[in-house]
Amino acid sequence: MSSSDTPPSLYAAREPVFPRRVSGFFRTLKWWIMAVTLGIYYLTPWIRWDRGPEMPDQAVLVDLAGRRFFFFWIEIWPHEFYFVAGLLIMAGLGLFLFTSALGRVWCGYACPQTVWTDLFILVERWIEGDRNARVRLWNAKWSLHKARLRITKWTLWALIGLATGGAWVFYFTDAPTLLVNLVQGTAHPIAYSTMFILTATTFFFGGVAREQVCIYACPWPRIQAAMMDEDTITIGYREWRGEPRGKLRKGETNPAQGDCIDCMACVNVCPMGIDIRDGQQMECITCGLCIDACDDMMAKIGKPRGLVDYLALKDEVDERAHRKHAPIMKHIFRPRTILYTALWSVIGFALVFALFIRPEIDLTVAPVRNPTFIVQSDGTVRNVYDVRLRNKQGEPRPFGLPIDMTALFRGPITGPKFFAIIASFFVVIITVNVYLAVSAVRTFPGLEVKNSYVASQTFDAEKAAQLALGWNVGAVVHKDGELVLSITDTDGNPVEVQSVTGIFGRATNVRDDQTPKFVFDGSVYRAPVTTAAGNWNLRLEAIAQDGTPFHQRVVVIVEH
Repeated sequence: MSSSDTPPSLYAAREPVFPRRVSGFFRTLKWWIMAVTLGIYYLTPWIRWDRGPEMPDQAVLVDLAGRRFFFFWIEIWPHEFYFVAGLLIMAGLGLFLFTSALGRVWCGYACPQTVWTDLFILVERWIEGDRNARVRLWNAKWSLHKARLRITKWTLWALIGLATGGAWVFYFTDAPTLLVNLVQGTAHPIAYSTMFILTATTFFFGGVAREQVCIYACPWPRIQAAMMDEDTITIGYREWRGEPRGKLRKGETNPAQGDCIDCMACVNVCPMGIDIRDGQQMECITCGLCIDACDDMMAKIGKPRGLVDYLALKDEVDERAHRKHAPIMKHIFRPRTILYTALWSVIGFALVFALFIRPEIDLTVAPVRNPTFIVQSDGTVRNVYDVRLRNKQGEPRPFGLPIDMTALFRGPITGPKFFAIIASFFVVIITVNVYLAVSAVRTFPGLEVKNSYVASQTFDAEKAAQLALGWNVGAVVHKDGELVLSITDTDGNPVEVQSVTGIFGRATNVRDDQTPKFVFDGSVYRAPVTTAAGNWNLRLEAIAQDGTPFHQRVVVIVEH
């Protein structure tokens, strides 16, 4: 087999990312969030809360030995785990809400991976210098100077990891007592092993893996697409304003050039190592650092800020067409976000209501199953019951337990009733699953390529050839139902292609798909279509005069 027949490797070595220091509103906001979240995590186990004698005085404590969870004045017992489940559901709905309204703001500002990575990068920058110095050190051969800087950095990283693991174990027992035992070497081996594991994982995730955790290990980047739509406020590049790019100094003007001077500032500050000008990408955590970098550069060359900014994708389309876009609050408060807010509020209210009405005494009576009953010598039957009384008041109290034998057996669930309940349950489950399966099959648009792996082998070359054409593509639907497609070159002149086809339809289903018959009138391509108000996509396929294929999905917002 020749070397040309060797299949390409599917493994790509990690390219290290060295973010450059940047200052601005979003960087300051991230510093404050990092300080507050780390302060809460490290200091909370040391907060005291008086609950009376013979009760732990730690404000937040997961008492595994006593099978209780303490949160200030709230005490959760094992049988009340539904409170924890409810909080987890609220956390999930809150994540859905923020992602639907503001993109991946959780990932960019408050996710533990982001917070600790920011802290580790801060230490790295303090020891090794800013981006250029760190790049030079990375590429330099090992020397005494490099070894000293690396050992210093790794030592501080290990201390941060140790503090992280130590703070975690302090949540599970009395923090001052455990600290003394840890120093004296008398703590339980589980405490030492837990601290060692968390120290190692914190060191690895925050110092070594960094952005790789977000890209490959975290499932949320792959789920976020279902939470976001064209109204979601996210970070975007105003391509209509920035292109074509070119070098430009302060005071200089070039009418044929956009505002982007291709300084790479937005790329150099990105902790994920991506270029926001390439459009929406799975790796983007919407941290806003590229906005700070671009705004700073725009101020230096005398251009208005906002070339890279938080905006809705629908706004970029409106701005490109010189239409006034919707106010930001209309993007945030829409049916999806209102539904998430309502569900979140209902669950929160239900948990608070359940917290205030829960009894101070729990009584559980259950029959002992081995043996289920005992026949005595006189022929009578004796049943044995297990009675458990739980006093939640935290102090001794006397109790009396009268027994009314006539109330033990009332309204048994007979065989027909039980069968009806189970049958109804399965009927509902099967009906819902069949409906969802049929809906999914009917709206599935099919694969865009027969084999994604084969298509990926030529993707880079095809992308480079398409970009070399320098075409700008836009589409709009007139009120008379005419789809107008414009294809212009870098000078703004109309382009006449060898052939142009496409599928015009909805973004979410194929029921309304149409194949427009375009006619070139010397400046634009026109085709009659049938539309209704909403979001439409034109999946364009064109062939240039030199035979270069051109593929692009064009978003078309129809308002009439």
